[in-house]
Amino acid sequence: MISKRKFLKYSFLGTATALAAPPVTAMARHHTKRGNKPIVVSTWNHGGPANEAAWQVLAEGGRALDAVEAGARVPEADPQVTSVGYGGLPDRDGVVTLDACIMDEKQNCGSVAFLQGIKHPISVARKVMEETPHVMLVGEGAQRFAVEQGFEIENLLTPKAEAAWREWKRESHYQPVINIENHDTIGILALDQDGNLSGACTTSGAAFKMHGRVGDSPIIGAGLYVDNEVGAATATGMGELMIKTVGCHQVVELMRHGYTPEEACREAVERIARKLGDYKKFQVGFLALDKAGNYGAHCIHPGFNYAVRDSKGTQMTDSKSKLG
Repeated sequence: MISKRKFLKYSFLGTATALAAPPVTAMARHHTKRGNKPIVVSTWNHGGPANEAAWQVLAEGGRALDAVEAGARVPEADPQVTSVGYGGLPDRDGVVTLDACIMDEKQNCGSVAFLQGIKHPISVARKVMEETPHVMLVGEGAQRFAVEQGFEIENLLTPKAEAAWREWKRESHYQPVINIENHDTIGILALDQDGNLSGACTTSGAAFKMHGRVGDSPIIGAGLYVDNEVGAATATGMGELMIKTVGCHQVVELMRHGYTPEEACREAVERIARKLGDYKKFQVGFLALDKAGNYGAHCIHPGFNYAVRDSKGTQMTDSKSKLG
């Protein structure tokens, strides 16, 4: 006969195991994944051109890390994209400051924040990853490192961005605008022919922010996270909300427990909504790609879209939203 002590012990272990295990329906999904590779997905309309640059790398059997860097460099160099790199809207002092991070299949990662005068922060972030013992460099130190690595200091404030800043200065009222011009951070995720994942995220941050503000984009786990066993996720929108919830790490961990990419993104949005009472004032969007090439997204407000590129071609998709 089993003792009362052993009975309680085994009952506790059984309950703990049941709570830790993913639902049966979630586990079953692992047998229906489609295995689509190579593939690249990225946020917003400017993700289309970014994906094409990334696809050139992937189609030739290249590494996902090289693909996401090549893709991210496209909007960084486009003066018409007012939320990334050259052409990005400045802070309230009229200074363009850039944030970026990159992460590979081995969980190596690099990041720069509050970087000024360097057109391609994503490439500087990769140099931080590969050439230093650190993960993140910021401000003057990041710029100095970039110059040492051969990057040139340039004026990133375009006439268009400067005009917008001067117009804003008339009232100097900071208020985040949801889906402004359909432009925001670009996050890009890729799965290469070898089945390896990588991701990149780059932005000029919130327009007219306080000088020195850094959002989620350069923070591993908040704006980007990659786990080659499971999948990858990136985020867009009000960065403070992603930082508070470590949103992208959360999305990947949900996929680890059997959620599809779309379900994981939706649950991350729901958690923000439950925990942060003023969530309706802001936009948050997550985009995820799993190890088998399945992808999905979810956001708070309608208006967030993402680009997909695989062997079948290119498509733009509107994300499902909590507030439809």
